[in-house]
Amino acid sequence: MMLRDQIKAALEAVLFVKAEKVEVRELADLLGIPYHELCVIIDEMIPEYINDEKRGIQIIKEDNALFMCTKEEYSDILTRMSRTVKKRLSSAAMETLAIIAYRQPITRAEIEKIRGVKVGKVIAGLIEKGLIAESGYKDVPGRPTLYVTTDEFLKVFGLSSLSELPEIEEE
Repeated sequence: MMLRDQIKAALEAVLFVKAEKVEVRELADLLGIPYHELCVIIDEMIPEYINDEKRGIQIIKEDNALFMCTKEEYSDILTRMSRTVKKRLSSAAMETLAIIAYRQPITRAEIEKIRGVKVGKVIAGLIEKGLIAESGYKDVPGRPTLYVTTDEFLKVFGLSSLSELPEIEEE
């Protein structure tokens, strides 16, 4: 049987790794403790996180589920951080993003023909960062997905529209 502090630490670890809402009953099953006991511990933990000025995170209970998130007072810092993180792209990602920006809408096969390498993982990463999105399907056999840049792309690169992209020389 885990001690109270071990239960709190385990709960904290699960919420941190899960990074989304977790039902209290699911947590009780996972930790192997009775539901009512876990509810008492949760009721202790929530104020501990909220009132501890040394912590930048908190535990929120909503609809009998818990999730961990940052405290509101740090939102400005996190906003600046996310812009910085999104700007850090590999050269492969930057090349792929440039091709999409200048040739959109464009298919994965068309990008691969230009770059000469597979781009599936790069495209997935750009979608995850919100810099590109699927915009439909090309009207050809196989109906491949078309990709375009997003408003987030414009924000990250400080553009108000695609017309502000620098001119490129065609080969």
